[in-house]
Amino acid sequence: MKKTNILSLVLIFISISHSSAEKIILSSCENNKDGFLKNEYILDLEQSLMTRNYVFNDKTFKQYKITDLSVKKKNKIERLIYQDGDKILTEKLGYPQFYTQLVFEQDSPEIKIKTVINNEEGINLLSTCKKIERFKEES
Repeated sequence: MKKTNILSLVLIFISISHSSAEKIILSSCENNKDGFLKNEYILDLEQSLMTRNYVFNDKTFKQYKITDLSVKKKNKIERLIYQDGDKILTEKLGYPQFYTQLVFEQDSPEIKIKTVINNEEGINLLSTCKKIERFKEES
């Protein structure tokens, strides 16, 4: 009987906590290394998902196409995200000895990349976005 009540309370809490969804869209992002016609990041905090939509400019596309025939001009990448204080981080890629992840700070136009090699951490500026939009969807 008690397990049923606890389960009911957990389900009610989950439904209340997920009654509003938040998305953050960072657009018109200028990369420090590559050129893009479109470069945007969509952070869906309810789904714990980052979607990056980007289109290389001709110069950058040709540069990467020379060494990798699988490169496409228009791309979409999805990564899981999680919150750590005021930061939003993507899943770790390449873990455990060496990994990278993107770092977003609440209300900041900067996107940073965190690189960890044998527990030595480095954080560098990757992109600066001209526009930040926040959406809350009530359900």
